[in-house]
Amino acid sequence: MTNSPINTPSSPSFASTHLIYEGKAKKIFEIPGEPHHVLMEFKDSLTAFNAQKKGSFESKGVINRDIAALIFKELAAQGVPSHFIENIGERGMKAQKVEIIPLEVVVRNILAGSTAKKMGREEGEKLARPLVEFYYKKDELNDPFVSDDQIIIFQIAEAQTLVDLKRLALEINTVLIQLFQSIGIELVDFKVEFGRTQAGELLLADEITPDCCRLWDLKTGEKMDKDRFRRDLGGVDQYYQEVLKRLLKRGGLA
Repeated sequence: MTNSPINTPSSPSFASTHLIYEGKAKKIFEIPGEPHHVLMEFKDSLTAFNAQKKGSFESKGVINRDIAALIFKELAAQGVPSHFIENIGERGMKAQKVEIIPLEVVVRNILAGSTAKKMGREEGEKLARPLVEFYYKKDELNDPFVSDDQIIIFQIAEAQTLVDLKRLALEINTVLIQLFQSIGIELVDFKVEFGRTQAGELLLADEITPDCCRLWDLKTGEKMDKDRFRRDLGGVDQYYQEVLKRLLKRGGLA
């Protein structure tokens, strides 16, 4: 693995900071003396089907951290705010501390995966317009799909928040479609999460990586995302690295 970290100050000692939360792909730490910031450590683990399938590959966390940082920078340049501040060390990211809204926001441009099966249609069908969906972030419930009315009635989020989430998700979609097309990749769909700062600012949070996007090579149609792990296609590390390589070769990102 020869990838060089991007814009990385000296690496912190994760062991010396307080662990706030550990998820499937990241650990979140406090930063001493910086109550409004957190340190995210990207892990090498791979999970699918709500962690029923588990795996890993060496340096996945390094690759995903760099992909996420490059994408956050591009979104910022296009006026989309996120929690990203800077890269720290080899696999760390300093970010604004936010309270995560318990909704996964999914944007679909092309029919694929479980949605294709649910609708009884062929994978690969281009949608007439982007489809925005919400899923309730509850691991014990397997993150179920929820309607706008369900979200409001069960007080998961307010009506205006849903309006803002949809608007931001579609803005992100526009930027990502253009970004990935410029490096020969088709953006099929993606999942994002949002949070609010202590001051109430709504920010894109978590990550945008091949873990949470479906990415198909424009020329070959090859899958370049976590579906390679879900479907036992092999070459997961190779294709994650290829996504990073193409982003790094594209001018104006770093």
